[in-house]
Formats: sequence, C-alpha cells, structure tokens
Amino acid sequence: AICGHGCKYGECMGPNKCKCFPGFTGKTCNQDLNECGLMPRPCEHRCMNTHGSYKCYCLNGYMLMPDGTCASSRTCAMVNCQYGCEELKGEVQCLCPSGGLQLGPNGRTCIDIDECSTGKAVCSYNRRCVNTFGSYYCKCQLGYELKYISSHYDCVDVNECVTNTHRCNLHAECLNTEGSFKCKCKQGYRGSGFDCA
Repeated sequence: AICGHGCKYGECMGPNKCKCFPGFTGKTCNQDLNECGLMPRPCEHRCMNTHGSYKCYCLNGYMLMPDGTCASSRTCAMVNCQYGCEELKGEVQCLCPSGGLQLGPNGRTCIDIDECSTGKAVCSYNRRCVNTFGSYYCKCQLGYELKYISSHYDCVDVNECVTNTHRCNLHAECLNTEGSFKCKCKQGYRGSGFDCA
C-alpha cells in the first residue's frame, strides 16, 4: 500500500487510504480530533482538547473519577469519618455511634463525654458513677456490695464487723454503720478505736 501524501498520525492501509491513530483525523491523519465536540460528551463537567487526546476537569467541590464522571468530593468515602457518616443536601456529617460520644474538633473522630462529671448520669443514692468510653455505669458505693435480693440486684451495706474487714484495735469493738463502720475502745481503754491504750 502506497499513500502518496503520507499518513502523519496513522498507518497506510491501501492506495492513499490512511487509518488514523486514536485522537487524529483527516485524509492524511494530520489533524487533531477535537474529542470535546463529540457526542456523547467524553467529560461530565469540563473538557479540554489536547494534541491527540483530551482532559476532563470537574467544577469546584467535585473530583474526577476514573470513568471521567465527576463525583462530589464531599462524600462519606472522601471525608474519612472514624465511625461513619450521613449525607444531607450535599453536605457530609460524621456520626458517632452513641449518645455518650461527641464529634471532636476535627469533625471526623469521636471523643468521650464524661457523663459522671457533666451530671448527665443518673445513679441511685447508694451507687456511684463510673465513666466508660461512650457511656457510663453505676457501681455500688464503697461500703456496699451488689447482691441479688427479692428478684432484683441491689447495693447492700457490707457489715465490716462480720466480714472482718474492719481495722479496729484488738481492744475495741466494731460497730457497723450504713456503708461504713465505727470502732469504740472497750471499757477500761481509751483512744480512737483504731488505737486503744
């Protein structure tokens, strides 16, 4: 095959017949093909013709995907939230999995709310609040223990005098109180109850 005029960006396929490489056109394949003018349009937002090819661009707030489409750059995948997110009216909001967590200053990670110090925790009078990540629990106050009584759990006073967990002096008697105990020196002895002489 002879192409008298030559094939600048293509191959000679028959007498004066050129097969152009992609991106070129014309009898001798010397003209750049304007892909931006083709239908269907190769780019979703903006197209820029280049020599033998073209480039796609996206409007502000969007990012170019491999298939030439433009996706909102404010998607959950792009924001990189710690626990997940939701998209509302094109805006992305990171979420926290429990009411005991709140979004940190970066808007992506979740930080703990200390319910015990903020007063959000509700514990009964004989229980104390223990903060955990994302929540809290109520533990028996010191001097009380958790016992299963009449079909429910309750914090019951520990009788330190019976369990022998008191620190009373050898010459003192132990007196149990709600949540604690007292030591009183026996007759003939004086002192705090922890020290008797």
